[in-house]
Amino acid sequence: MKALVLAGGLGSRLRPFSHSMPKQLIPIANRPVLVHVMADLRDLGVTQVGLVVGDRGDEIVAALGDGTGLGVELTYIRQHAPLGLAHCITIARDFLGDDDFVMYLGDNMLTDGVADIARQFRADRPAAQVVVHKVPDPRAFGVAEIDENGRVVRLVEKPAEPRSDLAMTGVYFFTPAVHEAVAAIEPSARGELEITDALQWMVSNGAEVRARIYSGFWKDTGRIEDVLDCNRELLDRLAPSVRGTVDGASEVTGPVVIEEGARVVRSRLTGPVIIGAGTVVEDSHVGPHTSIGRDCVLTAAEVEYSIMLDGATVRRVGGVRGSVIGRDATVTSAVRTRCSRLVVGDHSSVEVAA
Repeated sequence: MKALVLAGGLGSRLRPFSHSMPKQLIPIANRPVLVHVMADLRDLGVTQVGLVVGDRGDEIVAALGDGTGLGVELTYIRQHAPLGLAHCITIARDFLGDDDFVMYLGDNMLTDGVADIARQFRADRPAAQVVVHKVPDPRAFGVAEIDENGRVVRLVEKPAEPRSDLAMTGVYFFTPAVHEAVAAIEPSARGELEITDALQWMVSNGAEVRARIYSGFWKDTGRIEDVLDCNRELLDRLAPSVRGTVDGASEVTGPVVIEEGARVVRSRLTGPVIIGAGTVVEDSHVGPHTSIGRDCVLTAAEVEYSIMLDGATVRRVGGVRGSVIGRDATVTSAVRTRCSRLVVGDHSSVEVAA
């Protein structure tokens, strides 16, 4: 089985960060979302991955290379305009050949993986299998209606009056039968080839389309709040490791990772926390569910439930919570002061008034 990972979206809901990086490279627990996706695919035994990229493709290529370091073999497929998920299957036809494949949205986080669902697909081999998740309000999702045997009988995109609470997560398993369906559908009102339409075409033409329920943690990383939720979830599974240095005046409690070259001086770390390589934490408190990237600086700072990307600096500012501070961004104050939630884009500078 091959994999088709879609990483061409613009990420408008993740601004300002999507102005300066592809949204699929936003770090969760100090690893880009796409790296987590590749790990999930490896767990399925999939190593041949087609990665659909758009205008920011060069940045993704620079970050992931040929996939060797991730344990996969990457083939990059350019999508010159966002013409829909089914369109991605069309342009990946040469890569996919006549193999079964899993299609995975590149901003998805399913932290418990879908290995059991993949095994069910391989064993039963329906024409298509969608991964669904029970949600309290299905109106914002593509929704699958199923019969008592788990067969999909109808798919509806963002229904005003849902008849099911099963939202499609953005992970799909396909046999080559999907290629006929994709070729048969027309663009939707928004000018895209919709994967929901292709799946509905399969259902309407008698193909077996099944739904499998994923009951673990699931988010797409489309908003700042979702990124922080994902970060918290992964940090709750953190295995402690200290390879940097912690001086005798510092206190470390709970699961904490301190990467090589990081220094903690006269500070308190309350896990789960990751401190990236080369980062210096001095006279500061880093609270639970915080990821600090590489080469960051925290001086007389208090940060919790937040993400600091590589090269970020916080000086003399406390009370930072629920925040994301971008690459090489600086948050400072002339005197020690407190603030609250901050969303600071890459290469920005913010001075907090006393």
